[in-house]
Amino acid sequence: MKRRARWTFAAALAVLLLALVFLLPPELRGLSFMLRAAGLRGATAESLARLDTVPFTVSQLQVPTRHGPVRARLYQPAERKGRLIVLTSGVHAAGIDEPRLVKLAGDLATGGQPVLTPEPPDLLRYEITPRLPDVIEDVALWAVGQPSLTPDGKLDLFGISFSGGLSVVAAGRPALRDHVAAVLSFGGHGELSRVLSFLCTGVQADGVRRRPHDYGVVVILLSAADRLVPPEQVEPLREGVRTFLHASHLTLVDGQQAEARFAEARGKEADLPEPAATLLHLVNTRDVPALGARLLPLVKDFAGDPSLSPERSPPPRAPVYLLHGTDDSVIPAIESTLLARALEPFTQVHLRPTPLITHAEMDRDVDALEALRLVRFWSGLLGE
Repeated sequence: MKRRARWTFAAALAVLLLALVFLLPPELRGLSFMLRAAGLRGATAESLARLDTVPFTVSQLQVPTRHGPVRARLYQPAERKGRLIVLTSGVHAAGIDEPRLVKLAGDLATGGQPVLTPEPPDLLRYEITPRLPDVIEDVALWAVGQPSLTPDGKLDLFGISFSGGLSVVAAGRPALRDHVAAVLSFGGHGELSRVLSFLCTGVQADGVRRRPHDYGVVVILLSAADRLVPPEQVEPLREGVRTFLHASHLTLVDGQQAEARFAEARGKEADLPEPAATLLHLVNTRDVPALGARLLPLVKDFAGDPSLSPERSPPPRAPVYLLHGTDDSVIPAIESTLLARALEPFTQVHLRPTPLITHAEMDRDVDALEALRLVRFWSGLLGE
């Protein structure tokens, strides 16, 4: 969730009144969480946001996986009121220190659910690889082996952005699927090559044209660099791309630092030989059409491993919750719709496209009824 939802006062007040009239007591838990996540102010809102909440502690862990130990953080509520949630972030260099992830984990933990946030190294490098679902699976299996974390041997898997689809993949694997109680894909994908094709062309799977966010196509370049430039240029190009991506994230918190990092990325462009220099120039100038045209022929190969796409992997047995912003320009909302259709023959699916969020972030003004639908979505998920 990038920024606090900018709810209008009238819409917020209407949501509160509707909630008090129509919500059942279990659904007030979802309302309380939503108000915490939105950061809504006012005596009534803040009172409901604190409804049935508890303090929590935070500890640092190292969790073993088949690809080596990974850093993780455990948010432990003083009074447990639900299952452990394994919450995996999107592609971001800040990993488990990313402020939006920290806030989301805290908002869940204060509601009484322990939260474990693993830090797969590939996400720190802005890379989408088959190692990622392995790490999510291994962290979850490790947690299942800790009776203090999973006394009934069950947990929830929550994933944000590309980690949403990959959490669905992990939840369907034979060793883990009987231990997963619910899965959330928040702005995630169903089939990776479809998403990458959209990022390169601006054409969604349903034929709708939408301007793709430059962030997504730049991440493709980062992973596909070894297919586009000579070996000695791969790492210098990737370093320039990572500098640009880091600058892009800084624009959310510190414009001055962001501009300094953008200037650094432009400086790295000047130091590169061809063809790496041209590719980094396309990144720095946000020329998505030109960059996408170069990357499109590589999409099928890059996304070829079935473990990168939940639609091409064994389905979970647990209920799957799909939350997606209708105007998402990184992973289009049609991805969750198509994934829901693919999973419905095998498990219960709850699909909620909403204008309240864009790409795994709450940052839109919405009407009261739409907010109420989202409250009920979260109530169902947290009450599984």
